[in-house]
Amino acid sequence: MSRLAAALVVLSTTFLGAAFAATLEVDVRDPAGKPVADTAVFATPASGGTEARPGKVVEIQQIDREFVPYLSVIQTGTTATFPNRDPILHHVYSFSPAKSFEIKLYTGRSPSAVTFDKPGVVTLGCNIHDWMIGYVLVVSTPHFAKTDASGTVQLRDLPAGTYEVQAWHPRLREPLAPVNVSVDAAAVRSVGFTVDALPRKAKYKPPLDRLKY
Repeated sequence: MSRLAAALVVLSTTFLGAAFAATLEVDVRDPAGKPVADTAVFATPASGGTEARPGKVVEIQQIDREFVPYLSVIQTGTTATFPNRDPILHHVYSFSPAKSFEIKLYTGRSPSAVTFDKPGVVTLGCNIHDWMIGYVLVVSTPHFAKTDASGTVQLRDLPAGTYEVQAWHPRLREPLAPVNVSVDAAAVRSVGFTVDALPRKAKYKPPLDRLKY
């Protein structure tokens, strides 16, 4: 097969895949009907989760003595680095069963990376600044996203089939029941979740002192 013919086969496969992929629109609101940001939404095929995909690398930064982003959603097999953008030292750790690790005092480039090889919730902390809290939700599916201030998100390129759709927020009062959804090729389906979550309130942190941790 010539290179041109091979390229045409790849392009045809790509276009056909796009034509037969569905989109799931998810709207997340609180009990009063207001949009809820920082809600993870993920769809797992009824046949079960997919294999981990090693090689993907994301950044979870420390900026103004906070974890940024506050919530990261990643697939199993993803590696995270933790660059410190502050002019002071941080000591990043997690004691969560899904991933326990520790990166001791450093600034600038992350001295080591962490691979998240098991699904679950990972709570991040700083051993120096106890108000610093962040979250990593590790899921066993490539179909995931996170709501913004509008409370909406789209899961694109879903192969036709049945999915268990779940929503998770770091400050949920009660776990949310999953929703089973069937999507057709090239269709757009809508799903809504009502999330009863405690509001995220900024914790007190003292003025920055570059001479101290």
